[in-house]
Amino acid sequence: MLKTLFAAEPQSELTLLCLGAHSDDIEIGCGGTVLRLLEEFPAARVVWIVLGATGRRSEEAKQSAALFLKSAAHKEVILKSFRDGFFPYIGGEIKNFFEELKGEISPDLILTHFRHDLHQDHRLVSELTWNTFRDHTVLEYEIVKYDGDLGSPNFFVHLDEATCRRKVDNILDCFTTQRDRHWFTEDTFLSLMRIRGVESGSQGRYAEGFYSRKLVY
Repeated sequence: MLKTLFAAEPQSELTLLCLGAHSDDIEIGCGGTVLRLLEEFPAARVVWIVLGATGRRSEEAKQSAALFLKSAAHKEVILKSFRDGFFPYIGGEIKNFFEELKGEISPDLILTHFRHDLHQDHRLVSELTWNTFRDHTVLEYEIVKYDGDLGSPNFFVHLDEATCRRKVDNILDCFTTQRDRHWFTEDTFLSLMRIRGVESGSQGRYAEGFYSRKLVY
């Protein structure tokens, strides 16, 4: 499926931009896809941005990014400290950061939050992604949560079980501050990927689902 987006040789310098509002968002939403892309494009450049990472959560974000991007030939991890839960009220500051980012990178693929996510910080990041990067390929990832805001993805990345377990192990090992959350469990993360695998006919049994508003080939 990703080959329809990238008719390129594995040695190509694919540029990937990963955007997350909070310290574990990228990993939960598209960690498996990042791992697969790095296998298929070992020369890739990855820019990994967490907008709200402070205190212990900042250290967790650094540790996790190092694990997920271990094989990346070129990587840049940017951790910002915008206030958790208040993104819509400081949108101007975040917008300024996005404008600066636009002048520094022109990615081949952007992975960002789902526009209908019920977390206000997630929605703002999605909105600013599209507002800032108008001529780029954008896929919106999903995050399972209490709010029950999962939709029906229209783009899937097939994953094998080994990749999924590597993703989940990294998440559980790194984000120790989240271990008391009732949803922060191995079966939660694996179950959603298994369901998306069923929905997309994955031979590897698993998949991550994304939402694509517009694709141009």
